Amino acid sequence: MQLTHYNTNFIKRTFPIILVCQHISNAPNVGSLFRAADAFGVEKLIFCGEYVPLGRKMTKTSRATEKVVDFEITDNAFEVVSELKEKNYQIIALEITTNSHPTHSIQFSKDRPIALVVGDENFGVSEVILNLADTIIHIDMYGQNSSMNVVQATSIALYEMTKQLL
Repeated sequence: MQLTHYNTNFIKRTFPIILVCQHISNAPNVGSLFRAADAFGVEKLIFCGEYVPLGRKMTKTSRATEKVVDFEITDNAFEVVSELKEKNYQIIALEITTNSHPTHSIQFSKDRPIALVVGDENFGVSEVILNLADTIIHIDMYGQNSSMNVVQATSIALYEMTKQLL
C-alpha cells in the first residue's frame, strides 16, 4: 500500500541547519526550497537579495510549506553569513570550485550548527561568500553537464548532512 503524508511513520525533526539562499529569484525554485527545507527539517531559510518572489508561482511549488518553515528575507548575504560565522556556525558553501570537496567526503560536525549557503541560479555563490566559507562542497556529477538546478543540489546536500546528523 502506498503511504501518504498522513500515514507515514517519519519522525518530525529539526536539525541545526540554516539554509542561506543568495539571490534565488526564480519563483518555482523559491517554492521548492521551502519544500526541501521542510522535508529535511531545516531550522530556518534566509533569502538574501533584492527580489524574492513569494506570489502564486512560488506557492504552487511550495505546497504550503512556506506556512510552516521559519524564514526571513534580507538584502545582504555577506552580512548574514558574517553574523552566522560570528555565532560559531559552520559555513558550508555549495559550489563547484578548484578547492571544493565532494559532499559525500565531508564529515559534518555535530558540535556546531551549520549554515548551508546556496547561490544564484546563473552565477552560484559569490566569491565574497566563498571566501567566508569554512568548507566548499560540490556534488559529483558523471554526465556532460557541470551543474544542476539549485533545488536539486540543495536537496542532495541536505540529505547528506541530515543523514550524518541523525
